[in-house]
Amino acid sequence: MTTILFDLDGTLLDSTEAILLCFEDAYNDFDFIAPAREKIKVLIGHPLDYMFLHLGVEEDRVWDFVDRYKFHYRKRSKQMTYFLPGAKESILEASTFARLGIVTTKTGSYSIALLEHMGVMKYFDVLIGREDVTHPKPHSEPIIKALHKMNIKHKESIWMIGDTCLDAVSAKDADISSIGVTCGYGSKEQLQRCADIVMVDTKSAVKYIKKQTKL
Repeated sequence: MTTILFDLDGTLLDSTEAILLCFEDAYNDFDFIAPAREKIKVLIGHPLDYMFLHLGVEEDRVWDFVDRYKFHYRKRSKQMTYFLPGAKESILEASTFARLGIVTTKTGSYSIALLEHMGVMKYFDVLIGREDVTHPKPHSEPIIKALHKMNIKHKESIWMIGDTCLDAVSAKDADISSIGVTCGYGSKEQLQRCADIVMVDTKSAVKYIKKQTKL
């Protein structure tokens, strides 16, 4: 049986505006000037604590900012998150020939609630979020934990689809195949350096994997 693990933001979902607004809200709550949006966007995919730290928040205040971000994100996420083009179709198609999982640096509990709201959580056997691991992507721990929860012991036909090198490096270190998709936050040039294969979106990635299952 084929197994496909998906990243969320930039791979299946577009929640850019919600993310940016919640970062700005967090800074405003503490009377700080928020960084330029482009500086925030280049860090999307990393855990929130990493993002705030690398945006200049002092280490002893990082988790205060994370908490404020999450406070606002809970209110915004369902109304301001959308499927990327072809993403829902790719989930439905993949579910016909593969077992599916989610591996994300987003908070897992929020991600599950969001995917349930969008009507697709039922297609996934497992979702591993930031709070489920000690070492998030690009470490291999999230993928290894997902496969363990899915009781998958072999690695002949396991794929990770994601939009950044965080996903591809995590896959490589977990000894599974990766497809980088250029519909999100990573550039084609970046993905070509880290992913096994690069495609334009999740729909094309799923079609490729389906074709491999028939060879």
